[in-house]
Amino acid sequence: MATCPICRQNQADPKYRPFCSKRCADVDLQRWFAGGYVIPGGNDEPSTPEREED
Repeated sequence: MATCPICRQNQADPKYRPFCSKRCADVDLQRWFAGGYVIPGGNDEPSTPEREED
């Protein structure tokens, strides 16, 4: 059985998988809300087309 990814001490509980408890599941959720986990990506702003000069 795998260990909890938050506390790394306890074995994962099937009820809260992959975490060992509700507490560790809530810690993970708080990290998502606080922006602790970020998926790298490009700039979300649309690029402005360069103006063609005649």
